[in-house]
Amino acid sequence: MLPPSLGRVKLRAVPDFAQTLIAWQRRNGRRGLPWQATRDPYRVWLSEVMLQQTQVETVIPYYERFLARFPDVRALAAAAEEDVLRLWSGLGYYARARNLHRAARIVAGELHGRFPDTAQALARLPGLGRSSAAAIAAFAFRRREAILDGNVKRVLARCFGIEGFAGERAVEARLWRLAARQLPQRQIGRYTQALMDLGAMVCVRGTPRCAACPLAPRCVARRQGRTAELPAPRPRKPYPERIVNWLVLTHAGRVLLERRPAPGLWGGLWAFPETGARGFAAFCRREFGCEARPARRLDALEHQFTHFRLRATPVVIALRKAPAAAVEAPGRLWLDLADAPGAAVPAPVKRLLVRLAAGA
Repeated sequence: MLPPSLGRVKLRAVPDFAQTLIAWQRRNGRRGLPWQATRDPYRVWLSEVMLQQTQVETVIPYYERFLARFPDVRALAAAAEEDVLRLWSGLGYYARARNLHRAARIVAGELHGRFPDTAQALARLPGLGRSSAAAIAAFAFRRREAILDGNVKRVLARCFGIEGFAGERAVEARLWRLAARQLPQRQIGRYTQALMDLGAMVCVRGTPRCAACPLAPRCVARRQGRTAELPAPRPRKPYPERIVNWLVLTHAGRVLLERRPAPGLWGGLWAFPETGARGFAAFCRREFGCEARPARRLDALEHQFTHFRLRATPVVIALRKAPAAAVEAPGRLWLDLADAPGAAVPAPVKRLLVRLAAGA
């Protein structure tokens, strides 16, 4: 069932909507981002994938390091997955890195180094949804395509007074149609950037800067005093908590890590062997042929994922010698703690490794 007012929204084009945003972006939009002023589809694609669910300020150094290491799609395709994951470490949502690598191999191989030039064809590459594909098509190929990322959903929902959670299928479909109707005939790249900039800089989630917004005179949410209500938040669901032990087996300045299976949580990255909340001593004997006593428990670490919260208690066990089971098993390695900063490990694992290297 649609939200009460959704069915009454007229999904029509506003004649000066796009031109107002284009003029505003020219005067007030973001400048000097490393992926701006280029139509190289490789660079545009790389930036769009990195910017999925990640702030611009966080992405910039990763983007620059990736380009320095992989200057084109063929270089990225030829890389080992572990090298890609190592450079990605700390950026989060690691499936993006694996999909990036898979897509690079498709473009470099099957497509002979040429990126598709339509949103529909781009969306068939691993890791690209409809909005990201449309953004690449608009920026790199000047295709007249609508985008609808989280920022744009917020701008449209507030400006046109669309109620309901924007992730609900019926609401999102209406927003897509509304976005398509506002597209200008020209300057699609600047218009697309304007929508992104407005959502990131002015029509922000918390307290929007309505006085600086070029759409303020026509904004339904502002007129009705409902900017805090629109768009409606995601319906709340309790976050399950996953409680585990991390076995931190150390020997001669090294620590044992296991490669996480892919696909899956942190797939392809190196992390500590993991057991349930209880029974780590039996696990240690069974898996590694060593005793877990004496062991030192550190304070639990918490890490929030999209659908659950991880609570991991590190159990540090200093071994007199490296057990053969740990040395010979595939998918395991002994990492020198001195090498922790450059390891392809998830961010919370890296933080703990750095603490251990410092003698914590």
